[in-house]
Amino acid sequence: MILFGSALSPYARKCIVVAAEKGVELEVRSTGRGNPDPQFLAASPFRKMPALVDGDFTLADSSAIVHYIEAKHPEPVLIPSEPRARGQVIWFDEFADTILFECGRTMFFNRVVAPLFFGREGDLEAADKAEREQLPVALDYLEKVVPDGNGYLVGDRLTLADIAVASPFANFRHLDYAIDQDRHGRVAAYVDRILARPAFAQSFVEEQRFLAVARTQATKASA
Repeated sequence: MILFGSALSPYARKCIVVAAEKGVELEVRSTGRGNPDPQFLAASPFRKMPALVDGDFTLADSSAIVHYIEAKHPEPVLIPSEPRARGQVIWFDEFADTILFECGRTMFFNRVVAPLFFGREGDLEAADKAEREQLPVALDYLEKVVPDGNGYLVGDRLTLADIAVASPFANFRHLDYAIDQDRHGRVAAYVDRILARPAFAQSFVEEQRFLAVARTQATKASA
């Protein structure tokens, strides 16, 4: 399987971690929306990332991709079949994509992507506002639902819910954003535990290398 996507995208990261947790070999090809690679364009006609190529089969969108991987490689189960559990997992995946990282996207783009990859200053006021007003609301919700101790969001084992929710927090770490321990202590402990899993940890190390190269190039370009 080949996955086209940005090394820093929580959506690509979600697919990478799902594959790693299942022991599925995934070749990751870092790409942007302007990539003319015919395989990428065939997999994603609207240039939506990430995109998957598996032999003669292609697919775009992270949620579609993880459901495909789950169906093709059902063990270990990351999307349960029990109706209520499955509904919860799908909800947390949607929450992570459209609510949690909605503010995270504003923060990450304006503080990292714009200056490093587009060579321009981001809208720092918008980033600060998202961190101040939007992110705490999402974290307040998570503080009520994340488990104490060694539990998981749905059931008694790791699921897509945990992977999807934890993935944006890797981006927050790249921003050196620290979770308020007094207000969101349970979230902080939960995120630390999930991101410590080998699949996440390896991805994060590679992302840091990618950012280090980007910062070096940006510094040279501005000199």
